[in-house]
Amino acid sequence: MDILYPMLGMIALSGFLILVLLASRLPPIIKYWGDLQFAEHSENLRPQLPRPLRLITENYNHVFEQPTLFFATCAYIYMAAQTDALNVGLAWAYVGLRMLHTITQVTVNNVTLRVSFFATSSACLVAMITREVLKLM
Repeated sequence: MDILYPMLGMIALSGFLILVLLASRLPPIIKYWGDLQFAEHSENLRPQLPRPLRLITENYNHVFEQPTLFFATCAYIYMAAQTDALNVGLAWAYVGLRMLHTITQVTVNNVTLRVSFFATSSACLVAMITREVLKLM
């Protein structure tokens, strides 16, 4: 069951970003109400948003990319009854690093920092996957 808690942490981060995205998008939506057809696709609206709002949108997209593999990996570990302290630790490290990635992207957007958080979180995820594959051999 312990492996489900980091999953919930990542779900909570995703939910928080949904709220932040909605809150940041409401003012432009209200501003253009009645003339929103030009924003039929988000890439049409995004260039007209201020930089901080674009960063929120970009991070929102990031949270729905690689973390889907994290969710699948955690679910597999749980269903295969392979939960151990190392997997749980790697999962929490992944979530913490993704949170740091989010904070960095939506505030200072220091790409060097972001890449280091992304690469390290990716290494945690690959380690979890590798451990599970090796257990099958």
